[in-house]
Amino acid sequence: MRGYALLMNEKSVMFAAEFEPALVNGRRRSPRAPVSLDARVGRGGLDRALCRVVDLSMHGARLQTYSPMKSGSMIWLTLPVIGPVAATIVWSDDFVAGCQFQTPLDREAYDALLELDQTPRSLS
Repeated sequence: MRGYALLMNEKSVMFAAEFEPALVNGRRRSPRAPVSLDARVGRGGLDRALCRVVDLSMHGARLQTYSPMKSGSMIWLTLPVIGPVAATIVWSDDFVAGCQFQTPLDREAYDALLELDQTPRSLS
């Protein structure tokens, strides 16, 4: 679906613009699920710290951390049941960061993590 707009400002200059509505899922490769899972984040050494996974997809996660993360850094995210997963911090804003897994989770691992989550979900 495309639309067209014809705009005019106070100087009577007209221009036309073509626009398309944004896709619902944006650039995401797989849907995200809101979760609340305790995990650990480290950079390969003994510097593991607690964090919380607040949403999860098969390709990545959003984390709440207790220290700022740097975009572009490689981390090991230790998830419950699954264990360590290599990931790259894609974006960071204070104590919230988004990471992309080097290897996507398989469906069984993803489903197992969703089953561990205690967040109430609506049935709609």
